[in-house]
Amino acid sequence: MIHLEGVHKSFGEQKVLDGLSFDVAEGESLVIMGPSGAGKSVILKHIIGLLKPDEGVVEVEGLPVPELRTKALRELRRDMGYLFQHAALINWLSTFENVALALKETTSLGAKEIEEKVMAVLKLVHMESARNKFPSELSGGMQKRVGLARALVTDPRIILYDEPEAGLDPEMSTSVSRMMLELRQELNTTSVTVT
Repeated sequence: MIHLEGVHKSFGEQKVLDGLSFDVAEGESLVIMGPSGAGKSVILKHIIGLLKPDEGVVEVEGLPVPELRTKALRELRRDMGYLFQHAALINWLSTFENVALALKETTSLGAKEIEEKVMAVLKLVHMESARNKFPSELSGGMQKRVGLARALVTDPRIILYDEPEAGLDPEMSTSVSRMMLELRQELNTTSVTVT
């Protein structure tokens, strides 16, 4: 499902990826660990097509990600959910609006269908009672859960987690990890986690 082979990436003189290769089969989970600044997030950005390798192969679902045109890349991204390191919620949107945004921008669903899907994923991450709260009213762990709901709302086959436990206390970190495991088992998604 995800295939990287001989991937090289440099930013100026700094070599970040030096011949990286790995495969993730459908339904598998891969965890990439390393120190800060080692290029872990750069790997995820290659998979989702935000960066192109200097050299090497990046394929998702058999498609050459760096070669895809905008429309094809957008369609591939519909199959992917991305949990950003710091949740990346939009401050002036409520929890509900943050999660609904992807559906409004990428589907032709009506208001009732959007309401049902958003509430279903908020329930999945135990955040349905926070539907009207804004990011400033949520703890770090709650923001991560909303970010996770946003990543899940389009029913992705692949989920990319960028340091899902960053900035969380040990109890909340354990809770988020447990939830990721439950979601993988329940939804049978393919995932790549960097930490």
